[in-house]
Amino acid sequence: MSNRLEGKVAAITGAASGFGAAATLRFIEEGGKVILGDIQDDAGQALADSLGNAARFYHCDVTQEDQVANLVDMAVSEFGRLDIMYNNAGIVGAAGPIHTTPAAEWKFTLDILLNGVFYGIKHAARVMIPQQSGSIVNMTSTAGIMGGLGPHAYAAAKHAVIGITKNTATELAHHGIRVNAIAPTGMATAMVAGLSGDPSDIDGTIARLAATSPLKGRAGLASDVANAALWLASDESGYTTGHTLTTDAGTTIGATTNAPNFVEYTPLIREAGKRGLDD
Repeated sequence: MSNRLEGKVAAITGAASGFGAAATLRFIEEGGKVILGDIQDDAGQALADSLGNAARFYHCDVTQEDQVANLVDMAVSEFGRLDIMYNNAGIVGAAGPIHTTPAAEWKFTLDILLNGVFYGIKHAARVMIPQQSGSIVNMTSTAGIMGGLGPHAYAAAKHAVIGITKNTATELAHHGIRVNAIAPTGMATAMVAGLSGDPSDIDGTIARLAATSPLKGRAGLASDVANAALWLASDESGYTTGHTLTTDAGTTIGATTNAPNFVEYTPLIREAGKRGLDD
């Protein structure tokens, strides 16, 4: 399948690395044009330059509403429209016990992970409502579905992203605009690799994740999230809105590296410990 995004224009925050860079490549492979937003100027500009006329880079700090607004406006000025807004920018943020979490770090984390998504939805909607079409994709996490999978500020923000995804999906559906989210588990990206000390050790991260994945021997990759974003961005998901799509090898449904209970036959279990069917 090819040209799934032919004629479509996307803006992606956090596009210089990780999920954002992988999505940029996939979107352009499928015929789209992309405005890359990031605070990593050198990496973002280099990626855009390598992709030719289908890409532009713009310095975008998602904690600054005017910069997110300008990213959206740049899509329209450079390519004539905006069809896809992928609110991807993120960090791990404040970590540690709740009683030691500095308020400033808490606020900064939510400013990126939640307010940045709000700005992206707001300004994408501003452009998409007049054209009566569009797809907005927000980055949440399995830590936004379950408890205990991420630091407190991260988990709070990611739960909130699911909430604003559902709420804005109900509003914007009336304008032909879909709003969905992606919830990855820990994937083999520089951000996850950095938790072990070396952001460049992607191969080592793949090996570690593969060893603990419910899908035997299979680590989660940035390309898995990029493919999920591609589906939600494309017309193939044209009747899907308000949905959170997991890329987690079944973690949020209880899958683990161990086999579940009752994987081998045992006679039917009845009341009071009786077994089997009545004769």
